[in-house]
Amino acid sequence: MADLCSPTFADLATRLGFSCAEAGGLVEFRSPTTLENWTLPVLEFTVVLGSLLALVLAIARLRRHGDPTNLVLWFGATAYLFVIEPPLYFPAAFGIEDHVDTMFAHNVFTVDFLWGRLPLYIVAIYPLMTTIAFEIVRMLGVFRRYGVLVGAVCVGFVHHAFYEIFDHTGPQLRWWEWSLDNPVNQPMFDSVPLPSVVVFAALWPMSLAFCVQLFVGRHVDRGEHFTGLQLVWRTVVIGLLASLGTFILPLPATVFGAGSDTVRGFLYAAELVVLTVVAVVVLARQWSRLRRDDTDIPAYGNDFVRWYAVVYLAVMAVLWATALPDWFGAVDGVTDNGDPIGSLWYTAGCFAIAITCVVATFTVPRPKSDADSAAVSTPAAT
Repeated sequence: MADLCSPTFADLATRLGFSCAEAGGLVEFRSPTTLENWTLPVLEFTVVLGSLLALVLAIARLRRHGDPTNLVLWFGATAYLFVIEPPLYFPAAFGIEDHVDTMFAHNVFTVDFLWGRLPLYIVAIYPLMTTIAFEIVRMLGVFRRYGVLVGAVCVGFVHHAFYEIFDHTGPQLRWWEWSLDNPVNQPMFDSVPLPSVVVFAALWPMSLAFCVQLFVGRHVDRGEHFTGLQLVWRTVVIGLLASLGTFILPLPATVFGAGSDTVRGFLYAAELVVLTVVAVVVLARQWSRLRRDDTDIPAYGNDFVRWYAVVYLAVMAVLWATALPDWFGAVDGVTDNGDPIGSLWYTAGCFAIAITCVVATFTVPRPKSDADSAAVSTPAAT
């Protein structure tokens, strides 16, 4: 695959410790002991296991309760991945190299696809993260009370908190490396491009959640059922429209910020602030209402998400703790090993938000039926 090794990707791969020209074929397997450091297989195992469990339980929910929402969400996130990521890995093959150079390179993990470009855990992290965020919001009854759009905003906010914990330590632990010379990645927020902080951590899951709830979730809340063919086409449409939403939602920053990193950064941050304010107010009010009104019992629960969110946060806390000595020893944002560091204060804030959201799901009343209940057939907000 040397003919597809762009100079930028080859340079990033070398910095991460592997050769682009020697990366394997469509699928490549490695021993966990040969990876860059021990954090890579720990991350990989945590994410892949969680994603597989989320898929299994989504299938079980469909069979037991006739609720395909989780399954459509899982495959919709995966469809989004395969629409968005390949052109970023091989811009020349897609004819966009004059517009989009290589933005980043993943390190090699135990299982990789596409000549070292796509680790298995990246395939898994899309549906896992969106399942956790979507289900937290769903368990708190936000979609049913406030409707599709506001619920989707809350999903974007929760996803952002969980994702940025991961995003701000990845470069230091050599899970991936960003191309600092690529204007698309500017402006940078410590070791993370601000567009990643806003678009990939908040806006794309918001777009996906909106489409899933619009095409499937709200109908399930009303007691409607779908055939297999209906689910297939809706899932495909959801993946495509979520991709389109990722282009549309950040347009204020990409259009009005063209030619100025400062203006673009301000507009990205402004979008995130608006999303955050709306989500914080709605989530706080909804949690308070559920705690205050004993007669308002949530129609939905998901113990897997409650507990696996705890597992994820615990693992990320351990990984961050191991990175802290080098983080505190960094000079000008770079460790002694030459790795860029993320924002500790921002990560701490994201930890606080994520933990609060998880605790909220444990402190609201449980559904009247089993803890993994189906939605009741009452009108949903639109």
